[in-house]
Amino acid sequence: MSIFSTLASAWKIPDVRKKIIFTMLMMVIFRLGCAIPIPGVDREVIQQLFENSDGGLFGMFDLFSGGAFSNFTIFALSITPYITASIILQLLTIAIPSLEALAREGVEGRKKIVRYTRYLTVALALIQAIGLTVGLFNSAVVDRGAFSFITVILVLTAGTAFLMWLGEQINEFGVGNGISMLIFAGIVARLPSALQNMAFNMREGTLSLFTFILFAVFALFVVLGIIMIQQGARKIPVQYAKRVVGRKMYGGQSTHIPIKVNQAGVIPVIFAMALLAFPMTITYFAPNTAFSAFVGKYLSTSGNPGVWIYSSIYFILIMFFTYFYTAITFNPADVAYNMKNNGGFIPGIRPGVPTTQYLTNVMMRVTFVGAVFLGVVAVLPTIVSHFLGMNLHFGGTSLLIAVGVALDLMKQIENQLVMRNYSGFLN
Repeated sequence: MSIFSTLASAWKIPDVRKKIIFTMLMMVIFRLGCAIPIPGVDREVIQQLFENSDGGLFGMFDLFSGGAFSNFTIFALSITPYITASIILQLLTIAIPSLEALAREGVEGRKKIVRYTRYLTVALALIQAIGLTVGLFNSAVVDRGAFSFITVILVLTAGTAFLMWLGEQINEFGVGNGISMLIFAGIVARLPSALQNMAFNMREGTLSLFTFILFAVFALFVVLGIIMIQQGARKIPVQYAKRVVGRKMYGGQSTHIPIKVNQAGVIPVIFAMALLAFPMTITYFAPNTAFSAFVGKYLSTSGNPGVWIYSSIYFILIMFFTYFYTAITFNPADVAYNMKNNGGFIPGIRPGVPTTQYLTNVMMRVTFVGAVFLGVVAVLPTIVSHFLGMNLHFGGTSLLIAVGVALDLMKQIENQLVMRNYSGFLN
């Protein structure tokens, strides 16, 4: 009831209501674009390619695109190039001193990094569009002329650029993270058809009741686990000493620093999936080469050793990006510095370097729990489907993203309510 009451309270505030309506309109535009086919492409050939595929790679891209990839519409590339570009820029920010200095310049520096991310997104989208059109889906292009191939490539690239713009508009005028909201909309839109297919398979006898119950228990476990991990936090007590500024006395109160178990949210899962899709993207240019066979055998969920290698790399990448993104969003040195300047200290810990080391140790231990949980939930469906033949590819990942984004959205709506009711609370 608290969720519905929060939404009802948010709807009564004009500013928040406009943000919610704007976000919903952007989601409608996204879903409309997922239904607009690319001109000059035979969709029957696309469907045959999907029927003959193993489902692993295609399922990954179809998850991000909300079904647009399997239908090969104008949003077939989805927002994956933007995610990959963001990963590259964040890694380069650490490796290149000039980019690191740019990131520390504040708002203007971040604007330049965002601009670089846009340019890199378009470049990656163009490369993926060429790979899909000339390589993987070459036979689906009806007219074999150069103009038809260029048209398909430009439409795919423009679709990704438009999705990037939609995400930025949601960030500025709506609620929630724009990129995450687009992926969330795609996952939720596929839910009715997934349930319908599951019911059809149960009627036909291809899906047993035990499999359905196992999936339902797993989904319930994931949802409850995500909520517990997402809301869990380690509260570090902080005491502020009394100090006199002019004729007034400040400080003397006690507070705490919350270090969340999953500070990074679902970003590590999205980043890991996007990075694992990179070798698959290379195979688009040469689908019948030795490299393509190597990727299909050792870096695909359908390969015999590949399922274990893929799952291991997937788990390691989630662990890495969880620590990486947490280190970006929570800097113990800055927290310790600001705390010291304001006369604050952690009881039993000296200010300065000891406080930084203490916060770093706590963050590393707490983040480990969240990283392991994300990795297990994301990898477990692949292992289960391999042993039992259950069609649960990316089921855990879908739940992770959907529940995580929903929780983040509700948190942002609650923050909007607090901001607008704060003045009335003081009165």
